[in-house]
Amino acid sequence: MVENRPWVTFLAHTTLIIGVLLVAFPIWVTFVAASHDQVRITQVPLPLWPGDQFLVNLKSAISVGVGNAREQSVGLMLMNSLIMALAIAFGKITISILSAFAIVYFRFPFRMAFFWMIFLTLMLPVEVRILPTFEVVANIGILNTYLGLTIPLIASATATFMFRQVFLTVPDELLEAARIDGAGPMRFFKDILLPMSRNNIAALFVILFIYGWNQYLWPLMITTDKSMYTIVMGIKQMLEAAEEAPEWHLIMMTTLLAMVPPVLVVMTMQKLFVKGLTETEK
Repeated sequence: MVENRPWVTFLAHTTLIIGVLLVAFPIWVTFVAASHDQVRITQVPLPLWPGDQFLVNLKSAISVGVGNAREQSVGLMLMNSLIMALAIAFGKITISILSAFAIVYFRFPFRMAFFWMIFLTLMLPVEVRILPTFEVVANIGILNTYLGLTIPLIASATATFMFRQVFLTVPDELLEAARIDGAGPMRFFKDILLPMSRNNIAALFVILFIYGWNQYLWPLMITTDKSMYTIVMGIKQMLEAAEEAPEWHLIMMTTLLAMVPPVLVVMTMQKLFVKGLTETEK
């Protein structure tokens, strides 16, 4: 029996509230800065309450642009980031789930050796192999393209390992029943394994979408055309004003817009995300 101690409950809730405030305060400051004009945001003390310029700044950031990234609209940068994040998430999940399916349900020579070779690639993230990867991408002519932005980041040993562990928990009786009913390997994969892996796919999608959305180093390496800038690159370019002071109110508005898609993905798939990370029984 758990003893009811009001002071423990009070302490726990107080700690949680303080933690939420510490996490949310920078976001609140960003929102407040995005709602004031350039003059007010550079005055001391900084405002802590919203102003009346939010819609004006929103229109200006989307239609005109900001700082050194003025030639590139914020809307296009958001679209580039969205395409990149979705392609990386779907690509990683597709390749990983098929790889795990082959490793678990097919018997071929050196099956486990191939699995451990895939797993060892965790020690070689794109940052470690960025120069040879860049050379390969440049040689095949996909610089400044969506293919160049996404293909080198698609392989995922972590997702392959996770799906392998999920498939190992599937009872062998399901496979035997599928064989008796005349279902082939892909039919078994589509009708049984995919529905059972829905929560895990959702959890991985959230993680991989945010991973792709926040990419900075790789897009910076292979992108020279401003029309291919991602939103993270764009914000960095906005901060690099040559002779002018950074337009902080528009930079904060752009930062606020950059947070919206990942937040929407997390909020939309929150239940499936939690289930995918905590469920152990199938």
